[in-house]
Amino acid sequence: MARPDPATLSPSAPAGFSARVRDCFGRGAAGYERGARLQASLAHRLGRLCRGLASELPEGARADLGAGSGLLSRALEAELAGAPLLRVDQCPNLLAQELEQGAAVPQLVWDLNQGLPGQLRGAALLASSFTLQWLAEPEQALAAWCDQLAPGGWLVLAVPTAGSFRIWHQAAHQAGVPFSGLALPEAEALATVAGERLQLRRLQRLHFSRPNGGGLALLRQIKAIGAQASPQRRLSAAELRRLLRHWPDAEQALNWEVLLLLGQR
Repeated sequence: MARPDPATLSPSAPAGFSARVRDCFGRGAAGYERGARLQASLAHRLGRLCRGLASELPEGARADLGAGSGLLSRALEAELAGAPLLRVDQCPNLLAQELEQGAAVPQLVWDLNQGLPGQLRGAALLASSFTLQWLAEPEQALAAWCDQLAPGGWLVLAVPTAGSFRIWHQAAHQAGVPFSGLALPEAEALATVAGERLQLRRLQRLHFSRPNGGGLALLRQIKAIGAQASPQRRLSAAELRRLLRHWPDAEQALNWEVLLLLGQR
């Protein structure tokens, strides 16, 4: 499959959005690992699922796409023998967090909206967690990742999907204001793309919940780790007040839906 053309981004992801994502995560980089508890949990889960995978990997590059501060890379390296994963991310500040901890790891500053870097053609392992949703065309990007694996190569993926943040969507609808968060990809569509190209060894739609401390608390938490970028316009002060007035009470939990996928080409 041809690489996505950055000049033809979808209307939901205008041309400056990729830079906005990079800048937001850059500002939140220092506090990312303290606040990204769900991301850390999924990284460890993916690492455990990859126990024993080393013997099945063909020759070729290994990479963590959208590696950030290295949560997934480290979890996988703890289970896989051999070369470290190349950390690929467009945010230098996030990548620097791992270097500041004294790690000597391979890194590449790269915007995945440009496709994969050339050295990952014929990769043995492509892993990614909580990254695909930030790309302009998640389904097209996923297809390209699958297609660039070596025969026998593995894809290891976790991505939040459209069933997340139900109470936020509910509050926005009742308040008559736009949902201003990031539009997440549909789990079924991503599963179909991967299933057409890989032998799926694991496919799960996971559901997580946490106490609902209110809309303002959620927005602050998202901002604290740099995940507040959205191609949608920001709400006005009056719209935000309406949203918060209609936010469900604590009896309704916050929810995340995450697609977890392991597949072999």
